Amino acid sequence: MIFRSVPALLAASIVPLGSAAAQEYPQSSAKADQTSEDISGPPPGVAGGPPGRPKAEGLSVTLGVAPVLSPAFQGSRDMTLSIFPDVRVKYGEEVFASIPEGLGWNAINANGWKAGPLAKIRFGRDEDTGGSPFLIAGDSDALVGLGDIGASGEIGGFVEKRFGPANEWQLRGEVLQGFGGHDGTVADISFNYRTRISGSNVTFGPRASFASGDFQQTYFGIDPIQSANSGLATYDADGGLLSWGVGGTVIKPINRGSAVTVFTSLERLADNAANSPLVEQRGRATQFTLGIGYGVRFGL
Repeated sequence: MIFRSVPALLAASIVPLGSAAAQEYPQSSAKADQTSEDISGPPPGVAGGPPGRPKAEGLSVTLGVAPVLSPAFQGSRDMTLSIFPDVRVKYGEEVFASIPEGLGWNAINANGWKAGPLAKIRFGRDEDTGGSPFLIAGDSDALVGLGDIGASGEIGGFVEKRFGPANEWQLRGEVLQGFGGHDGTVADISFNYRTRISGSNVTFGPRASFASGDFQQTYFGIDPIQSANSGLATYDADGGLLSWGVGGTVIKPINRGSAVTVFTSLERLADNAANSPLVEQRGRATQFTLGIGYGVRFGL
């Protein structure tokens, strides 16, 4: 599965709940704000309500679940179905934690700016199935002979800026250094527009990912041993642009504490990854993801 693309989507599709849930747009996803008042599972919710709205205080917990249809691994042409559990913990407007959005701290949170440290987990890749720990249907044999890639920790930071008459525009960037399954550097940037249509919160916009040579070699390179075991030609992957595309999220609040989210993305692998024999011969450069999530938020 496209881990972290899917979790990122998960992080971006969570809806803010509470008294202002039905008013979040346009008075005030996907991956859309991972530091906001979230609620249902996969891509981030929408934070930052209208000016003058009191900041969230205390501890809140969101429980959600999301079936997701996506490629078996990044670059795969085989589609799989996974069901992602989603547990999110948030303390006020300062600290947030979940598998999709990671563990972070809004060290800066003023005048439309948010910034701070961030840590995430990237799930590994299994040569027998593709790697999703939440897989329920589908798999891929394209990775046979390439070996497994272990889970990775990623540590770095994020910066986000919201602007416009109603804070309807959001520009967000993350830079993370990996350790464990990969030792590369990854960077994600997204530019989203948020609005409200027929009672639903809608977020959409372009996004792009960049990765160092160490990262791209781990996931798309093929060394002599892997070549002998898989029958694929050797390949050295360079760093640079990893993928680009668009994503969107529609969040429909059910009541003050729950919501249903539909999220999707269409991405294209850049040449460094797309030219790998793994993708050219056994995969596909165009990647599509579709999911639906439901979540309930509890205040503690």
